[in-house]
Amino acid sequence: MSSPAFQGGLDRAGVPLVDGIDKVTGRARYTADLDHADALVARILRSPISHGEIARLDISKALALNGVAAIVTGEDCAITYGVLPIAMNEYPMARDRVRYRGEPIAAVAAIDAETAQRALDLIECEFRKLPAYYESEAARAPDAWLLHDNKPGNIEREVHNEFGDLAAGFEAADLIRTHTHHCAEVNHAQIEPHACLMDYDPATGRLTAQSVSQVGYYLHLMLARCLEIDPSRVRVIKPFVGGGFGARVEVLNFEVIAALLARKAGGKVSMRLSREETFITHRARPQTDITLTIGMRRDGRFTACSCEVVQRGGAYAGYGIVTILYAGALLQGLYDIPAVKYDGYRVYTNLPPCGAMRGHGSVDVRHAFENLVDRMARELGHDPFAVRRTNLLAAPTRTLNDLMVNSYGLAECLDKVEHASGWRERIGRLPPGKGLGMACSHYVSGSAKPIHFTGEPHAVVALRLDFDGGVTALTGAADIGQGSSTVVAITVAETLGIALNRVRVISGDSAITPKDNGAYSSRITFMVGNAAIDAATKLKQILIAAAARKLEAAPEQIECAGESFFIGSGAQAALGFAEVAKAALVDEGAITVKGTFTCPPESQGGKHRGGAVGSTMGFSYAAQVVEVSVDDATGLITVDKVWAALDCGRAINPLAVVGQVQGAVWMGMGQAMCEETRYLDGLPAHASFLEYRMPTMIESPPIEVAIVESVDPFGPFGAKEASEGALAGFPPAMVNAVANAIGIDLDDLPATPDRVVEALARRRREAKRAVAVRAAS
Repeated sequence: MSSPAFQGGLDRAGVPLVDGIDKVTGRARYTADLDHADALVARILRSPISHGEIARLDISKALALNGVAAIVTGEDCAITYGVLPIAMNEYPMARDRVRYRGEPIAAVAAIDAETAQRALDLIECEFRKLPAYYESEAARAPDAWLLHDNKPGNIEREVHNEFGDLAAGFEAADLIRTHTHHCAEVNHAQIEPHACLMDYDPATGRLTAQSVSQVGYYLHLMLARCLEIDPSRVRVIKPFVGGGFGARVEVLNFEVIAALLARKAGGKVSMRLSREETFITHRARPQTDITLTIGMRRDGRFTACSCEVVQRGGAYAGYGIVTILYAGALLQGLYDIPAVKYDGYRVYTNLPPCGAMRGHGSVDVRHAFENLVDRMARELGHDPFAVRRTNLLAAPTRTLNDLMVNSYGLAECLDKVEHASGWRERIGRLPPGKGLGMACSHYVSGSAKPIHFTGEPHAVVALRLDFDGGVTALTGAADIGQGSSTVVAITVAETLGIALNRVRVISGDSAITPKDNGAYSSRITFMVGNAAIDAATKLKQILIAAAARKLEAAPEQIECAGESFFIGSGAQAALGFAEVAKAALVDEGAITVKGTFTCPPESQGGKHRGGAVGSTMGFSYAAQVVEVSVDDATGLITVDKVWAALDCGRAINPLAVVGQVQGAVWMGMGQAMCEETRYLDGLPAHASFLEYRMPTMIESPPIEVAIVESVDPFGPFGAKEASEGALAGFPPAMVNAVANAIGIDLDDLPATPDRVVEALARRRREAKRAVAVRAAS
């Protein structure tokens, strides 16, 4: 299987996103912009405690309030929901027991927000408190109360894998180092708070759902499941989405609750969560402790790697099983490591559930690995670039855990950032307080094995050609700002050889567009792009046949380019696209074709338990250099400049690729420097954008992006993912730069000024102790 050659008919500098004008002019309608004129307003009553049994729940006074149309509680839905079929342990509203502060208990739909709030205040609820655990260690204690009776030790999932001869690997090492890194929990902090609009028609029993979801298909499934209605009676429409980063990659409780209210009220219900509620809904990157041991030969060659990861996952499963598996699986696929051992523990705690944040499962472990490698390189006197080059893979290959690597542009990424940053000339020669650091990273181009295995293609795109000569692409893929609709438009236009503005993309409406699994794991460019090419290729054959009939030639004689169909040079016989389109419609009418894409079984990972996680048809690769200034009096780190190179296979839209890399760097910068979700007795301490510290444009450094095109043999025109691969490289590159600047190795993320000052103070104390010991001896 291989993708058609890229014809180069489009502007190689790239094009603006096809929905960009709607967004910048305000024409784009997000969920909160939809017509709510006749909608009831919904509000959620949330648990005030972190852990306890619901002793009494009385809604009678609230229900008697004028203007209240419906109230739902846990009694209204006895069916669990979740993204993983094997781990659905969450009810939309708590039944019998609450497990985190802010967990939904009941919800009201009323004529306005004021009435809904008054009704919530009238609901009476009493609890029998249970012990609550906010840290993994406490939840894992032998005498800890179980959050879920079927999960001993409060372990959601533990993973133990070993590939290669670990003992022999460490035996062959000249240097073995072990270190523990602590990475704080962080939040997606997408601009648009959660919202949905649910419309239930009692006459037909149909539900129309509009929501911020990244995964309309899974939302469709879970609404039908929890409302116990036939899926054919559910329609899911995706309005414009103001960012996701994984926050909406699983169905969220408020979506199901609003649907339950709409059915009970027999009408339309609007649910808009506050920023605090959006934080509590959470599903972001968990607090993670990584204990890593690496064996290295004197020449910088890796000999073995052992890694233990403990993730504080929150109260329910969500994506947790996949997250803890990703953390181990993606230790591989970046470098050639002869032996790898992984032990992972996902722990239940009395906190909002974590989920699948951008770079799912891999960011914290990659930070630990790249930082420890740098420390060891220093100890052995190696340049960090040299160590990475010593351990490169050679594509095509399969990793020890059976992941396919079909294209590999990491060497060129290293060359690009090393040259652009002037690394060789500048490293070790910068003024005091200034430093350079580097790191590498990678990510999947979609999971090769879908979450819900149905036997259907992994992606389907339909194309329609009608009397007006316009080509309409129908896709269920969710454009959440990453530019996936533009990718579909470009791949169709490029395959057909037509102008981009002849293609219209309609996406995310389950009544119109084919099913798509959604926007997660950077799957859309690779999978939907290939399906779009397949559909366009089929349409092209129909058009060529029509042109051949019109020109009285054999189809094999017809060539097409630039919206023209011709024989030979076209000097004597040529037809325009519109003319050929009309000819194709004769006796047929409007033409609809379908393209599909499915990852072959050999790409779907190893046979070991959890082996499908991390499997992909194409890994992206990235290298970064970060330059920092560190104020050793205040501990303030300033990022002066970033050089980032990304191997995205082929850049279908280079303009968008650059934007995605810059966005990944910014998100990595937030996690590295300041972002941290902290709790006070289970209550988020920073649940607003005023308190949850994120980098702004003021702190944004110049980011120089280089695109490396390794041209993947299976990607659409050779393309791979371009959104997530560069994220994981920033935190270690920055921490390595801080070490270069002030000689301090930081163990914890984020590297806030207080942590830097504490590390400097610790170094001074240790130096004094060393002097005292020497004096005494």
